[in-house]
Amino acid sequence: MRIKTDIRLFFLVLMLVNASFAQQNKITAEATEVERTLSFRDIPNLKEPYINTTPEKRNDGIKVGALKLKSSDREAIIKVSQEIFDGKYGNYDALLISHKNRLVFESYYKKGRIDLPHGQASAVKAYTSLVLGRAIQLGYLSMEDLNKPLIHFLKDLNPKKFTRGAEKITLHKALTMHGGLTIDSEKWKEVENDSIRLKGQGLVQTLLEYSTPITDESQTYLYGNFNPMIVMTVIDAVVPGTVEDFIKNEFLDKLGITDYKWSKHVSGLPEAGWRASIMPRDMIKFGHLVQNKGKLNGKQFISATYLEKATSSIVRPAIDWMPKNYLYGYFWYYTPVNVGNKTYDATLAWGGGGQRVIVVEELDLTIIINGYDRDDDKIMKPIFEVVIPAFAKL
Repeated sequence: MRIKTDIRLFFLVLMLVNASFAQQNKITAEATEVERTLSFRDIPNLKEPYINTTPEKRNDGIKVGALKLKSSDREAIIKVSQEIFDGKYGNYDALLISHKNRLVFESYYKKGRIDLPHGQASAVKAYTSLVLGRAIQLGYLSMEDLNKPLIHFLKDLNPKKFTRGAEKITLHKALTMHGGLTIDSEKWKEVENDSIRLKGQGLVQTLLEYSTPITDESQTYLYGNFNPMIVMTVIDAVVPGTVEDFIKNEFLDKLGITDYKWSKHVSGLPEAGWRASIMPRDMIKFGHLVQNKGKLNGKQFISATYLEKATSSIVRPAIDWMPKNYLYGYFWYYTPVNVGNKTYDATLAWGGGGQRVIVVEELDLTIIINGYDRDDDKIMKPIFEVVIPAFAKL
């Protein structure tokens, strides 16, 4: 009897030791104190992928759930996650999936951390578009204003120095990358770092002085080309206070986004097209705004009319690096996704290196990707062929 008791005690101790060891060696994606002080480049890669099909509730306002799919589809998504960690699709740090407004899958790889903001490149353009939609919802602009000459809103400009055709630039044109500015690159280098001349509306003043005449022929799709900063300048001109305060107080704070970085342009205004850092889980909130037609907690937060326009297929960009089936709205991309005999509409915020907010409204689905890969199109293959089809079956 004593022997049996000793054996039971031995196994009990062994189980406790193993449980303690497992807890100490539990895979975590939380940043260490040292990692919080490092630049993104110096953050060490995770030794193992962090994959969670029942994400934990955190103090960030994100509702959580479980990945309730057919077992084969669930395992296929986990397999994709392992392949991402193994580098099959390039350098990626996070894949998150929200279904019916609940985070149901959360994974981190390489430099990804659950509690560190991740760098955003051109995805910031889409966030700027949402800020504009917020300004429209609050009545500082109207949908009709989108087709008015942009200079109408900028009262500090001197029109006597404008190039011919300056009045052809509207918010609609700028938001679809059709501003039509043509500026000699060497000439622009002389002033591009002049924070005094370019301060505030001085940026637009200088652009309209330096550009050759703006014509119907020059107003073709040209990615970037100062268009995002032109839009940011107009937002700054129409909202109370500064656009920086507006973004914080009327946009990010209300979304519960407090741990972020948003760099400033040489003009002193927030960057409109890149150089921000956002938590991966907070990126979901941008997707939910699109998924829920601009509503936040049941109330209209972004103008629904604007958002429908912004995420629609307004123009077909003639540009080599963009997939042929991608169309462009107001700094948001649109593409059809074929699943079997059915086609779903997907809208995307896309930043170079692989930051994406992907929304399939019909499926109540938001997908977040973060990466730093130069060839950032490979990751979309498993998204279109594995992840989205899994939820289309529900």
